[in-house]
Parts: sequence; C-alpha cells; structure tokens
Amino acid sequence: MSDNGIRKPNSNGLPVGYRFNEFEIKEVIGEGGFGIVYRAYDHQLERTIAIKEYMPSTLVMRNDDLSLSLRGERFSKTFQAGLHSFIQEARLLARFSHPGLLHVLRFWEQNGTAYMGTQFYTGTTLKNFHQEHPGKINETWIRRLLPPLFSAINTLHKAGYLHCDISLDNIQIQDNQLPVLLDFGSARKEIGNLSDETEIMLKPGFAPIELYTDNNDGDQGAWTDIYALGAVLHTLIVGTPPPVSVVRSIEDSYQPLMELRPQGYSLELLYAVDRALALRPEDRPQNITELADLLRLPIAMEAKVITPPAVIPENRPVPTPAPMPVVNELPAHNRSAFYPLLAGVGIVALLAAGAFVWFSSNSGGHTPAPPVAQTPPPPDTPTPPTEPASPGQTASNTNPAPETQPPTTTAPDSTNVTAPPAGAPIARVYFRLQAGERVSMNGQTQSIYPDGNGYASLNLPAGDYQLEILNDGHTPRRQQITINAPGTWLIAPAG
Repeated sequence: MSDNGIRKPNSNGLPVGYRFNEFEIKEVIGEGGFGIVYRAYDHQLERTIAIKEYMPSTLVMRNDDLSLSLRGERFSKTFQAGLHSFIQEARLLARFSHPGLLHVLRFWEQNGTAYMGTQFYTGTTLKNFHQEHPGKINETWIRRLLPPLFSAINTLHKAGYLHCDISLDNIQIQDNQLPVLLDFGSARKEIGNLSDETEIMLKPGFAPIELYTDNNDGDQGAWTDIYALGAVLHTLIVGTPPPVSVVRSIEDSYQPLMELRPQGYSLELLYAVDRALALRPEDRPQNITELADLLRLPIAMEAKVITPPAVIPENRPVPTPAPMPVVNELPAHNRSAFYPLLAGVGIVALLAAGAFVWFSSNSGGHTPAPPVAQTPPPPDTPTPPTEPASPGQTASNTNPAPETQPPTTTAPDSTNVTAPPAGAPIARVYFRLQAGERVSMNGQTQSIYPDGNGYASLNLPAGDYQLEILNDGHTPRRQQITINAPGTWLIAPAG
C-alpha cells in the first residue's frame, strides 16, 4: 500500500494511489457526514469499481497512518452500531442482482472501519442532474424515470426491507438515463437513534413522521419509502422539498400540488404526489403497486430495466395518451383542492377531437375523485383510441376504444340509449358501478356492466339525461347530465 499519495485539502478521504491489495484509489467522488465514496481501479480484473468507506466524521477522525480513531470514548457505542448497520447493508445489497439497486462486489474491514466494493456507475446523482439540467426535467422525463425506480424499490419491499433514505442524492442517473438506487439510511438511522440526533441524521423534507419516532418500527412500511419518493417528485416539480414532516405534525403548512397547479404537469401526477406526501401513513398508497396504479404506470420488469428508454428528439411533440378516470378518493388533507359540492364542469384536453369533463353531484357530501388531465406517455403505452364514430363513419376511418367490460347488450325488458343522429356530438360517460347495481337513463333500464376498475360507461348523444343507479335496499344514486360537447366525461352520482 502507498501512504504517500495525493490527498485533497480539507478532505477526510484516503489519498490517490492508496492500495487495498488489487484495488487502487483513483479519486474521491463523494464525501458526506457518514461515508466517503472513491473511484478505484481493480488491477486484477482490469476494471473500474467504486469503494465506499464507513466514515462518520462527527464520531471519528483520520490519523496520520490513515486509520480511523474515535473522537472520544463516549462515541464508541454509536460508532460500533453504525458500523454494524453498514456491514449488514453490504450483506443485504449483495443478495440482490437488480440493475436498479447498488451491486456489491466485495466487503472487508480495515483501518478501524469497513469498506464496500461496488459496481461503478456512470452519470451523476439526481440532485446534481436537477441542478445542472433543470430544463430537461418535465412530466415526460419523470414518467420515464419512475417504472425502473418503482421496480428497484418494489424488489426491496417484496424481500421485506425498507430503504429509509430515498432522496435526490441517493438516486444515480446513469448516462443512459436509467436510475440506480444507492445506499440505505440504515447506518445513519442507527447513529441517530443512539446519539439523540435523529433530526440531524434524517434528511429534512424527505423523512416521514414515523422515522422521527424512536424505536417504533411498527409504524414503518412501504408507505415510509413512498413518502420519501413523493418528496423527490415534489422537489423535481416545484424545486423544493415539502415542509419537514415533524413540523407538519404540529401545524401542517403543506400546500397540495393540486392547488398550486404548476404549469406543465397533469392533475394525475400532482394528485399522486399529494397522496404520497400524506402526513398520516394510512392516507398514503400502501405499496408501490398502488402508487403506480395512481399514475397508470407499469412497474418495469427487471429484464427491461437494463434497456434505456427511447429518446424523443427535443423538437418532436410527445403524444398524449387518453387516461382512464382516476378511481381513488381524495385524502382529507387534499380535499381543499376541490369544492366539496362541485356543480360546475372542469374541462381539460384528453382526446385529439374532444375534451375531458368532470362532474360531481350537488348533494350527498360525496368526495369526488380528482379530474384527469393530460399525461405524457409511460413506456410501452399504446396509441390512444379515437372518439367513437358517428353512424355516418365507416370502419376504415374509425378506431374505437377497446372495451374492458362485457359488451353492452339489450335485455328483453330494457332499452339502451337511442343512437344519435348523424353528426351529433358523442360523449363517453364513465361512472362507478358495483356488481348487482342497475342503471336507468331517463327511466329506461341499461344493460351495462362494471369493468375491472369498477367503472361502467355509456356513449351518449347531445341532450339532457337523468342517470339513476339502483341497488336493492339502498337509496338510488342520481345525476343530471347535459351533454353539449364531444369528449370523455367522469361523473359521480350521489344518493
């Protein structure tokens, strides 16, 4: 080993040229309060690797012989607890071969501390990317980032582990734009628990309220990482993380993105971020699948994570898919984004020839689902269907939307809505429908069924309608509808 390498001024890192047998330190590429990351060269396998050193600078200092020693005996227990967590983290990561998770190659103890040899990743952290290329981050970019990131986090959760430290500087954006989830918050959390400095160890704005509770892992779950991921998205969208959760628990000053409506972002994405940042764990999506469903995004298959997303030229317009209605209720802390008894109509661009219009009832105190706005396409999203054809159109120029519910049929004692005259506006109206419920339109029974998402739909011409949803033993749910424009509508009949 070489002790006479070059060390950067004011750095606790090992000098350039320092050797761990076949590994030679080339430079310090990251230095924080709990560890140092080096770029190193593996002379035996002739490849570049990364080496992470456990080095909590508040507890230990670098000696002249480059070993570490405690700043005081009172720090011994805290240092050893963090060291144990660091070792356990290395062993945990070594179990996974997911391309979106840090891949550990080797682990060893030396210089009074521990080291982790990992695969070397190109690119930069999401924090640096956000600062250096703010113009490249938009909803399309975020939607390409999320499926592989969902996959990495979901892999951890399914194995029974939490990350507990998801943030912009723990997500590496490689040169091919694919993300890698970096080190866990295990050592940081352990040090915070033992040193009564939890507030310092946790990252303000990214840590949910349950991480501030001492030794109460029972409140932690997938929703804990989902809060941190929501804080990441909040930062990418508005430039700052949300208020610190422990302060929010006293006086919640969080302003929902659904109220801020930052330009260029769909209501669907903003609503999902607000849900992820719910202060109470039970109000958040409970797992990655629920969060992905809110955004209508896939969780990338592991084999696809290694494939870079398609690059769309800067000046080429991105096609917009036609999203289905959002089915989740608004949590209590986000309800101020809508009037409780909204009677008006909200219209946003949805189809090439139509608009998306959202209604809720004037009665019953029913909390509506949020309106759906334009959303950039997730990977592998099919081209959206066009508007239903008028009778005068032929099959050659019509591309009707595929039905997910059983096809509409006419029962002997029922009558479907009369087809519109040629040229009349057509609207597709979605509403919630449970198995066993019956639909009546203007007093005529409609033989329709709910789809897999619990929604049914009707194609309606222009006109006034009284929709009733009947369920034996329950008060009928009703909605008065006026169709005066083509498009896709989501209504919420109430009793």
